[in-house]
Amino acid sequence: MPELVIRYATTEDAEMIADLSRKTFNETFGYVNTKENMDKFMTEQFSRQRLIQEVTEPGNTFLLAFDKDVPVGYVRMREGKRFPEFHGKDSIEIARIYAVNTYIGTGVGQQMMRQCIFIAKELKKEIIWLGVWEKNSRAISFYTKWGFEKFAEHDFLLGDDLQKDWLMMKTI
Repeated sequence: MPELVIRYATTEDAEMIADLSRKTFNETFGYVNTKENMDKFMTEQFSRQRLIQEVTEPGNTFLLAFDKDVPVGYVRMREGKRFPEFHGKDSIEIARIYAVNTYIGTGVGQQMMRQCIFIAKELKKEIIWLGVWEKNSRAISFYTKWGFEKFAEHDFLLGDDLQKDWLMMKTI
């Protein structure tokens, strides 16, 4: 079993987060999308520089999960969007929650999700929500077990491939 520690990220972690973001995104989606679309997305929308910059943007909260001193997962939470389905309740988004492939199934996702819900409660949010690719059944199953329910869909452009994401929410 891994010795997991989850902590808030700082601006000093920005490069580590960018590299971990790109690694986990590629591990998760690289094999089910074309190389051309993945390359275009990673270059244009998910560049290392852009990801580094996100860490310092207001309204973002980043968490890092470590096994001893090895980064094995991360979370990006952010304030922002409101949807009619929230009925005016204050919300926060889990914009990204990823674990390194070799750590999926070790409890790192559960610990990161537990921390997200704790933070949402600390911030007095009533809704926590996220978007997930409609074809990512493993992630959808994970979120459903945590009490998230689909409330809408939106488009996600990966390279030149227009994909559909489910928007899922949980009242806390």
